[in-house]
Amino acid sequence: MMTTSMKKVLIAIAFLGFSSHNITTQAQDKLYSDEFPLGDIELLDGPLKKARDLNIETLLKYDCDRMLAPYRKEAGLEPRKPTYPNWDGLDGHVGGHYLSALAINAATGNEECRRRMEYMLEELNLCAEANDKRNEPWSRNYVGGFPNSAKLWSTFREGDFSTYFGAWAPFYNLHKMFAGLRDTWLYCDNATGRRLFLKFCDWAVDITSELTDEQMERMLGNEHGGMDEVIADAYAMTGDKKYLDCARRFAHRQLLIPMEEHRDCLDNMHANTQIPKVVGFQRISELDGDNKMHDASQYFWDIVTHERSLALGGNSRREHFPTKETCIDYVNDIDGPESCNTYNMMKLTEFLNRANPDGAYGDFYEVAMFNHILSTQHPEHGGYVYFTSARPRHYRNYSAPNMAMWCCVGTGMENHGKYGQFVWTRSKGAKSSDDALYLNLFVASQLNWRDKGMVLRQETAFPYAESSQISVVKGKGDFTLKIRKPSWCDDFKVKGVGFNADQYEENGFVCIKRKWKKGDRLEISMPMHAAVKPMPNVPQYVALTYGPILLGMKTGTEDLQSLIADDSRFGQYAGGERLPLDKAPILLPKEINDITRDLRPVAGKPLHFKLTTRMENPIDGELQPFFEIHDSRYMMYWLALSEKGYKEYLQKLADEEAERHALEARTIDKVMPGEQQPETDHRMETSRSEKGSTEGVFYRDARNGHHFSYLMKTNGETDLTLRLTFWGQDEWRTSEFDILIDDELMASADNTHRWRTTQFKTVDYAIPASMLNGKNEVRVKFQAHKGKQVGQIYGVRIIRNENNK
Repeated sequence: MMTTSMKKVLIAIAFLGFSSHNITTQAQDKLYSDEFPLGDIELLDGPLKKARDLNIETLLKYDCDRMLAPYRKEAGLEPRKPTYPNWDGLDGHVGGHYLSALAINAATGNEECRRRMEYMLEELNLCAEANDKRNEPWSRNYVGGFPNSAKLWSTFREGDFSTYFGAWAPFYNLHKMFAGLRDTWLYCDNATGRRLFLKFCDWAVDITSELTDEQMERMLGNEHGGMDEVIADAYAMTGDKKYLDCARRFAHRQLLIPMEEHRDCLDNMHANTQIPKVVGFQRISELDGDNKMHDASQYFWDIVTHERSLALGGNSRREHFPTKETCIDYVNDIDGPESCNTYNMMKLTEFLNRANPDGAYGDFYEVAMFNHILSTQHPEHGGYVYFTSARPRHYRNYSAPNMAMWCCVGTGMENHGKYGQFVWTRSKGAKSSDDALYLNLFVASQLNWRDKGMVLRQETAFPYAESSQISVVKGKGDFTLKIRKPSWCDDFKVKGVGFNADQYEENGFVCIKRKWKKGDRLEISMPMHAAVKPMPNVPQYVALTYGPILLGMKTGTEDLQSLIADDSRFGQYAGGERLPLDKAPILLPKEINDITRDLRPVAGKPLHFKLTTRMENPIDGELQPFFEIHDSRYMMYWLALSEKGYKEYLQKLADEEAERHALEARTIDKVMPGEQQPETDHRMETSRSEKGSTEGVFYRDARNGHHFSYLMKTNGETDLTLRLTFWGQDEWRTSEFDILIDDELMASADNTHRWRTTQFKTVDYAIPASMLNGKNEVRVKFQAHKGKQVGQIYGVRIIRNENNK
């Protein structure tokens, strides 16, 4: 008679067989059908290998015991060392990323990374055991480091979200450890990591099991990372449908439904909250054949990559997707594309490519990898970048080991270890001769194709050279080699050396089917040319590319404040002076496309050019790959105008810039209501408030006696004013509310029907000195009158009075 345990084993084996994988293959083969194990793709000398090796040196400067401190603390164990400071509301989130990074680099042969990975797993196992021994309903199988876990999860499982919504993104935090545990198995076949991961997934199933669908949807309104993806992976690993059902419950319908209906709802949405959700949509689709989810994921990828991304492959400003009307914020603001977004967009790209291999995915991946991801690592000390500013003549700053613990430090730890992952992929046919090998990226590398007993090598100096050579250095086999034909190349050629390479094209690939053998060689020629890339929805600002490579220009090193960030809460901002936009170089070609003809190569410096286009505010510098530019201010986007209209535009720009600059100089502190990060930073407290947006700008509102408040700095000054921003078109809206400072009434406001115009309006309220004396910060509260509303506040500033500038 067959036992239950025997049945489970056979089900698991059958599931793996259904996935066309032998159960003795490495875990990466089991989970992702098109991938080669990362350790079977060797990076050869070049900029990516150099970045990978530097990143390992950086990783080994961190302290495992400090990473583990939050997990031991929440398990009731004494931390062996103090936890890392900074972002204490998210304490523990970097630990999961660090575990993933260790696994990634252990897979490619670094034994110290493997030793650290195994040590962390031993410690996490102790935490899991301690949580089990607590014998509390919420704690069984728990491997989390989220602050105050007991209070949070004991109420959450009962459907009480009061603590959950008052905390900073609990599931976002936990997702990092879910992924870290999975990755120890994915990349290193670690059995302990697999066991802890599946137990943690059991915890997720249990903690949400009593929630209704409506409660789940409400709960998913708090940022939750890629929980749908990792729980789906548990199904892929076991075949147990409870995980797939749970993953579907984590699929946020607020985003899924518009994407399925091909409705772009992304305006003003927090970008890196949405992208991991879509990674999960595609993973669920891959595992259960849900075509609607795949179509939703494809639509999301299309609109983000084609309509909402800058020339470096990144997206978002102030962490949010702008509207068409507010894309100019990329120029005005300093916090441009966030590194985490591109990390997740590249993962989504890999997943979509697995479903339907297409050269377009490699085109985007290549742009994002070289221009954004590679550029976010400092080439000497290995620090990571959070925001990459597109503002003319601004700069970026970098993390330092054991100090800044930003989200982009976590993803940065992983990014530079995975450069080989998407170079080569494969698909299996019904017969071995129907197998296909895809070359997606032109990266110096060597592939050990174990299934066929073959080794293939790609030798290239790309992007510094416009050619690549593919050779078979071991073995023989019958398959189709599919080489991406890049969209940026007009004269792409593949030539067989010593044989006739019969070719056809399919889905953006040049395809060659033959019986390959040791000694076969292909020569690839891919001439690059310059192109002008307008900023999305702001066509007067353009970037310059050469092939897929974004070109930038260094502009100076003045006032590079916090170039290496400290542990301060806002250390991720490059806080030096915002140089005036009207003083930045302006390109004045007769026709915009003339700019590409005005590039002159610099002798002996590949991808370096002199720009000879006529300029206002000219600068004498070299265009060079953006990923080479560090510790400097730079030009990424240039204002490019015809000679006819630039003077009028320039004066308008100068006036606006002077006004903004004067306001910033008077500002002590500010909040953008409705935006996730600023509200978190100012420790928002609220009772039933709501948020939304108008003209691409967020607001927060409260009604019928309810309120919201922010903790704001005053720096001990007393001659201050509170400036609030409202939307003027208010025919239908009541606006009667109280303004309180530290719960003391400062003013009552009535703005009902005050303006009747489609413009933003500001109102100043003088703050009595008596409310400020002896204080460095105050809590500013907005409380609606009974039966009324605050009336949508779009901006909150504490500013110095004019006579006190």
